[in-house]
Amino acid sequence: MAGVKYLRRIQLGVESVLGTGVAATTKWRGNGAIDDGMDLRFVQEDVGYIGGVDRTFIAGYESTLAMDDTELTLEQLPYILNAGVMHAAGVKDGAGSGYVYTYTFGTTSQTTIDSYTLEAGDDQQEEEFPGAYVESFKISGKAGDPLMMSAVWKGRQTTASTFTGALSYPTVEEILFGKGSIAIDAVGGTLGATTKSNTLLGFELNCKTGWTGVKTADALWPSFLKCVQPELPIKVTFEHDGTSTAEKAHWRAQTPVKMRFKWIGSAVTTGTLYSFKTLMIDVAGKWQKFDKLGEQNGNDIVTGTFLPRFNSTANLFAVITCVNTLSALP
Repeated sequence: MAGVKYLRRIQLGVESVLGTGVAATTKWRGNGAIDDGMDLRFVQEDVGYIGGVDRTFIAGYESTLAMDDTELTLEQLPYILNAGVMHAAGVKDGAGSGYVYTYTFGTTSQTTIDSYTLEAGDDQQEEEFPGAYVESFKISGKAGDPLMMSAVWKGRQTTASTFTGALSYPTVEEILFGKGSIAIDAVGGTLGATTKSNTLLGFELNCKTGWTGVKTADALWPSFLKCVQPELPIKVTFEHDGTSTAEKAHWRAQTPVKMRFKWIGSAVTTGTLYSFKTLMIDVAGKWQKFDKLGEQNGNDIVTGTFLPRFNSTANLFAVITCVNTLSALP
């Protein structure tokens, strides 16, 4: 029977060895599809046929799965971060019910990430590829909406197979932009100390993780992974107020600052540090640019692009913290 959209699914499982396929252990609650990157080439040759002949070969494989924008959940964002920033295990928050997953971007050395086997398709055909890692991801949101997340995964050869069975979809919770805050401090100050109220209108972090697959003579697909330079520019939309005016002054003076973006979800049993499910993004760096004065329904706004860079005074580049109630990812 021909496949239908509403019977599509994406499933994933973490690998013990890069590229050695495993059964899926969870379902992804979002949309996306596999792009089989098989590099099939037709040979150009003078053999006396005006339309050419059907001599072909396969030069290599590199598959892609783009996870489309979907509502951000702290139960599933860690899969993206484990495969694109670093492997992190959940650490129990003292006597509380929260578990803290901390993702620290590398500075003086490469981090270690998890690779996954990804399954996707519908009721007609499942396809899958191993050795999957996150090449890029986005976290975004605006006033009145939930936070959103998306990711681009890369990996090895796609093959037709069958879905791992008997997997139920996980319980997740959406994180709302309206339950957030921004704090901006001097690099020598206390991170998160100075909350700026009634000013944050929009947020967009576009991360190129720096992870890339390297093709060698050993295989027709990337045979190992390395991390070059991660880039995570952040677009911040402010009210045109004292906060945005001060940050434009920091931009013109090339003054570094550190910022904490924080969103909370439902309550957890209070632990040592947390009483709520939490997403926290800590960065140091400098403003790269500010756009001209804009407007939103007659309200003046201003958007700046912040480029995180390691600052020795703050001893900080970028850290993403997720607090959920999972002792381990399914």
